[in-house]
Amino acid sequence: MNRRNTPTKEAVLNLLSNSKKALSQDAIEKQLDIKINRATIYRVLNRFCEDDMVHRIVAEDGKQYFAICKKCEKPEDVQYHFHFRCLSCDTIECLQVPVNYAVPNGYRVQGANCVLTGTCSDCSQVVG
Repeated sequence: MNRRNTPTKEAVLNLLSNSKKALSQDAIEKQLDIKINRATIYRVLNRFCEDDMVHRIVAEDGKQYFAICKKCEKPEDVQYHFHFRCLSCDTIECLQVPVNYAVPNGYRVQGANCVLTGTCSDCSQVVG
């Protein structure tokens, strides 16, 4: 669906496009160069999710993060891949390799929202 482009949408999309990690609404609000109210940011993010431009990641604590998956080739890839949250640096990123899982016979998976937690490769090298 074609939607009207606005400076707000452009600013949020630009910020997400240039970010290497998923961002919360609070982080987006703090990093924007222009003043935009919280409700408008949520509305823009929800529209981006509806249009499969951005995907929503719900972390284990219930906080929502938003990202543009640079490796997703098909719209359905945006919604159905796993994410990793580093407990050391608090970064959330899309996992670029498939995560294998199994469900009991008779079950059909239609979607997945999974955030694995631990230490990312950057933080593991610092600790290691």
